Amino acid sequence: MVNKPELTVVLIEDDAEIIEAITLTFKIRWPQATFLSTDSGQEGLTLIEKHNPDLVILDLGLPDTNGYNVLKEIRRFSHVPVIILTARGDETDIVRGLELGADEYIIKPFRQMELLARVKAVLRRQEAVSEELPLAVGTMTLGPSIRDLTLKGKKINLTRTEGIVLGQLMRHVGHPVSHAVLAKALWGEEYPGAAESLKVYVRHLREKIEENPSDPKLLLTRIGAGYQLAKPE
Repeated sequence: MVNKPELTVVLIEDDAEIIEAITLTFKIRWPQATFLSTDSGQEGLTLIEKHNPDLVILDLGLPDTNGYNVLKEIRRFSHVPVIILTARGDETDIVRGLELGADEYIIKPFRQMELLARVKAVLRRQEAVSEELPLAVGTMTLGPSIRDLTLKGKKINLTRTEGIVLGQLMRHVGHPVSHAVLAKALWGEEYPGAAESLKVYVRHLREKIEENPSDPKLLLTRIGAGYQLAKPE
């Protein structure tokens, strides 16, 4: 996806200066990109359904609705990569955005070339994840989408973040996967606080795949080593 010249982006943002800055950056560095912009969350959803874009850039502070609500609705019908671009920099906001299915979280003010680099990284990860699916371990199958899990014949809907974490654990079943490896798969690099964010994702995964999340048998913590998916019996 990254190498194809055309790129369709839906930009949901109410700050005209930011819209102009982003479109100008892409016009210079990625001139084939097409932008569809709106300051309305509802209209943004309509644009996504109609045009099936390659990427969505989403602000959280919108005139008509909360950006988190827009993200929830996007994930009801689309796996399109979503980058949240917002002034909200609290860790709780970041974790919530990623938990709801955002692929990246960028805090304003931002550097334009950094935004472009992160866009390319998100698209590369999207392409790489799609090529590696489906994965199967025992009665567990992940795919054809990173959000589609089947466990003992039961369909389970994952967030993209949960799917990436579980996919890494499935590829290394029976062996610990470090926080650094999981962070790199999710964000391209490890950052301060990544381990705490991973705890949140693992807890949510356990709630979905374990019979008793408080006494996990599948997704195990290996102190000092990371997390491990137990080998099927």
